[in-house]
Amino acid sequence: MLIIGHRGARAHEPENTLRALRLGMKCADYVEVDVRLSRDGVPVAVHDATVDRTTDGEGAVRDLTLRELKTLDAGCGAEVPTLCEVLDCVRGQCGLFVEIKERDGVEGICRLLGENGPDNLFVVSFDADTVKRAGDLIPEAKTGLIVSETNPDPVEAALALGADAVLPRFDLAERALVDRAHRHHLLVFVWTLNTPDAWERACAIGADGVASDDPCAAREYLQGVRTHHTVSPSF
Repeated sequence: MLIIGHRGARAHEPENTLRALRLGMKCADYVEVDVRLSRDGVPVAVHDATVDRTTDGEGAVRDLTLRELKTLDAGCGAEVPTLCEVLDCVRGQCGLFVEIKERDGVEGICRLLGENGPDNLFVVSFDADTVKRAGDLIPEAKTGLIVSETNPDPVEAALALGADAVLPRFDLAERALVDRAHRHHLLVFVWTLNTPDAWERACAIGADGVASDDPCAAREYLQGVRTHHTVSPSF
């Protein structure tokens, strides 16, 4: 079971900051960031369309230059990182999931990922066209379709895009979906799981990985589950 640090480790550090990534990298197989373009076309790690919730500033990310974004406090004195800074942080240390939030940023983001991305890279999105375009632009990277509804069918939609993975919201993830995805050689990563009951259910349905806001807690729990279910040899 792979563990993905959702927005780094946002349960304990400001989301999508280098602080959160460094904490998540201590326990996770991958860390995940959300990427948008600044006004001057620089890919930056911000989840929302605006900076209002996650920083001490206001306004749309697309209306702020990188210089303006860098003046903001993203929590605990942390800056809004650029995608370049994220890549430098994880390189050689951890795999990376990059969620592209807006379709108009896909070319610039994928160009940067193609030049400097880690070996263990997934490019994912809710937007089908973005997933398809990312696969075309960076054929060496893996792609995934994030889904929050069952229509269109998640497995069929991912297959139509040539994706490597489907990422269903937790309440949509069932054994039948996982089994069908696996029959078509798709990986299944479930989001966002933050409790022992959720982690255990993900194991039970055969998911390949889970995204968690607290990857270290997920790692500790899942290691305990594996230890608990290991039968000691008898002599």
